[in-house]
Amino acid sequence: MRLQKYMAEAGIASRRKCEELIKEGRVTVNGITAGIGAAVGEDDEVTLDGRPIKAALSKVVYAFYKPKNVICTSSEAEDRVKVVDYFKDVPYRLYTVGRLDYDSEGLIFVTNDGEFADKLTHPRYMKSKLYRVLCTGDISNRDIRLLSNGVELEDGRTAPANVRVLKHGSERSELLLSIHEGRNRQVRRMLEALGHKTIKLCRIAIGDVRLDGLKPGEKRLLTPEEIASFENDK
Repeated sequence: MRLQKYMAEAGIASRRKCEELIKEGRVTVNGITAGIGAAVGEDDEVTLDGRPIKAALSKVVYAFYKPKNVICTSSEAEDRVKVVDYFKDVPYRLYTVGRLDYDSEGLIFVTNDGEFADKLTHPRYMKSKLYRVLCTGDISNRDIRLLSNGVELEDGRTAPANVRVLKHGSERSELLLSIHEGRNRQVRRMLEALGHKTIKLCRIAIGDVRLDGLKPGEKRLLTPEEIASFENDK
């Protein structure tokens, strides 16, 4: 097995990230600094920064309801509450796929499967992400048209979004917003560009996978059918 695949299956990171770690000279095989494409067998000793790693026997993918004020990074340097803190009962090294802002909540995937992580982040397999948003002000027909056609941001025009207003109000509005892109704080920035401040943002679905009754801090394993849905083009 190639070293980067071995590391990905051990839950270190995605295969592409593992290649970066190897290039940085942080990985050894049997005490020798390894190169990209090195072959690894069951009896080989592999370390990252001097710590032994072993490929996981099982691959798992969880749907997790990330609460607000929880971060997605697994960095030990962070002293804030992390998504992986909710998985201390799982005997694998796990990491999150994609991102969800610190002040947002909702669905995120947590896995030890590097190939699945690569697939989720590859443009070919990119799935729509559905958000329920509470924002200030009334969402006008012009706002809906602009969101549906793409909003001009400092990093370029967004792709068209699907919009359904659930509740109009002069002070607050609630809507469902579906996008395919994954720019940093994209939904918040789109609404801000139209003069609306986001009060609450919850991601309720990624592709065919939904929260399905999960409450903040709860998790469930994805079904084989849900995992298979990411093998198809969007």
